[in-house]
Amino acid sequence: QGIFFDGQVFDAYTFVSKLIKSASKSIVLIDNYVDESVLVMLSKRKEKVSCDIYTKNISDKLKLDLEKHNLQYPTVKLYEFKKSHDRFIIIDNKEVYHIGASLKDLGKKWFAFSKFEKSSIEILKKLEK
Repeated sequence: QGIFFDGQVFDAYTFVSKLIKSASKSIVLIDNYVDESVLVMLSKRKEKVSCDIYTKNISDKLKLDLEKHNLQYPTVKLYEFKKSHDRFIIIDNKEVYHIGASLKDLGKKWFAFSKFEKSSIEILKKLEK
């Protein structure tokens, strides 16, 4: 757990990039404010790592961005999900990180992050409903 302060854009970016690169099987991202910058970050994952994004609004622009991304990089799947206020990254169905800022806004304002123990199965089951 920790805090990033405003202006720590690169530090926050590299922190999340390391999480993405650490995945060996899967990444689940729950974030209501996804844009192409998030897709760029996710393109850093290993080739065989699946990626699912849950977001509240799938705009035509985001659909186009995703389509272009998926032509070049391993597929990212996008799902509409309106039940979460907070942001989460789940790595390999076992590590859950709560992120206080949207991935697209990392380091612009103060935000905290923390790692939860034993929460991933419960969160993943709720997503399946």
